[in-house]
Parts: sequence; C-alpha cells; structure tokens
Amino acid sequence: MSDEHIDQEQSFISHLLELRTRILRAILGVLAVFLVLAPFANPLFELLSQPLLANMPMTSIRPISPFLTPLKFTLVLALFVAIPWVLYQIWAFVAPGLYRSERRLVLPLLVSSTLLFYVGMAFAQFVVLRAFFHFIAGTAPEGVMVMPDIDETLSFILTIYFAFGVAFEVPVAVIVLVLMGVTTPAALRDKRPYIIVGAFVAGAILTPPDVISQVLLALPMWLLFELGVVFAAIMLRRRGEVLAEHGGPEPEALLDQLHHEGAQPPGEPPRPR
Repeated sequence: MSDEHIDQEQSFISHLLELRTRILRAILGVLAVFLVLAPFANPLFELLSQPLLANMPMTSIRPISPFLTPLKFTLVLALFVAIPWVLYQIWAFVAPGLYRSERRLVLPLLVSSTLLFYVGMAFAQFVVLRAFFHFIAGTAPEGVMVMPDIDETLSFILTIYFAFGVAFEVPVAVIVLVLMGVTTPAALRDKRPYIIVGAFVAGAILTPPDVISQVLLALPMWLLFELGVVFAAIMLRRRGEVLAEHGGPEPEALLDQLHHEGAQPPGEPPRPR
C-alpha cells in the first residue's frame, strides 16, 4: 500500500472523527437546552397554545397526552433554541475546506437564515395562528363545540412553524442562486408573475384550507422574494466592483471561468485536499 493511499485513509478517518465530534456536540447542546427548559414544559406549552386557548378549549383523548405533549414540544423548542449552536458545529466542520472569500459569504448567510427562520416562527405564532383560530371559532356550525385534541394541536402548530420558518428563507435562497450563477436579478424580475402565483400555490399547500392563512403566507413570501432580489443585485454589483479593481476586464465572465475551471479566486490560497 502506497504512502499516498495511507495518507488518504488517515485523512478520511480524521474527517469522520471530526464529524462525529461535531454531531455529538450539537446533540449535547440540544439536550442541555432541553434539560433547562423541561421544568417549564407546561407553562411553555400554554404559551404556545395561547392563540388557540383565546378562542376555544383543548381536550385530550389519551390519558398520557397531558404529560407527554408538553415535553415533546419542549424538546422541539430546545432544538429551535439551539439552532445557532448546531449551525456553528456545521460551520466549524466545513470552514477549513473553504476559501477565505467563501467563509466571508457563508457565515453571514448562516446567521441571516437563522434569524429569518425565527422571524417566520414569530410571525406564525403572533399573527397567523391568532387569525386562523379566530376564523375557525367563528365559522363553527351552531351547536358544535370546537375542542381540538392536544396532540393534534401540537402537530398542527409545529407544521405551521416549519412552513413559515422555511418560507421566510426565500431571500437567502434568492441570494445564493444569484451568487452561484444559476440565475440573475433581471431574470428573476422577469419571472415575477410566476413567482407571485407560485407563492399563493405554496400558501395553499403549506397552510390550512382557509384564505386568511394562505394570504398571510403568500404575501410575505412575495415581499421577501423582492427583498432577496434587491440584496442579490447589490452584492453582485459590489463583487463586480471588487473584481474590476483587481484588473478584471469582465468581472462576471472571470467568475464563470473560475467556476468552470475549478480555479481559486485571485489572492486565495489553494483549497485543502
């Protein structure tokens, strides 16, 4: 067995050990947050359910649900709270293999995507769920007592959280696609009518079958798309100015050439192998 092959195996094993360490640290971080929040499981679940309880009571079909459901929510909440720590572990694992310019780009995207996910969840909690449960309570037929099950309520609310958290990632997705060269701000502006229709289709799929929730998801997605296009155009223009300062006659053509040839950007050290 050649020395080069041995070095490759040792490098692969060291990467696996590093990945295992990062995963364990991420899990331990989530568990630590869960242990801190577990004593407050019931008050936290009551806070989560406030938009529902303000309009209708809840019920429990299974005897064990009043105990387990708040704990399940607390575990999911611990994951949400620990997202910055989890993302840091991912960042620490991949950062050594990135160029300096890539590290400058990835870190702000990680931070902004995390914040946007939190903003989406907050929007769902304080705007969407309040409007939805008020709508459901007001449209129930006469004589029908609306009393959702505690388990079903948790699953429904977490689904809404996830849908709006992901929907609020639209600006990050737009910026990444533009900087990767997949599309351009001008092309995205030309596709604006299709984007608007797609936002309302996504709202119809991801939210309950009521017009209020669909509109409350579709409109922010559209506005966030427009915001992403604006920021992507600004970042693209700044990148072109930087390349022009380094003597590049055609900044975008130079980037495309570097991308297809696999070369490193000017001034960057070779990528670790």
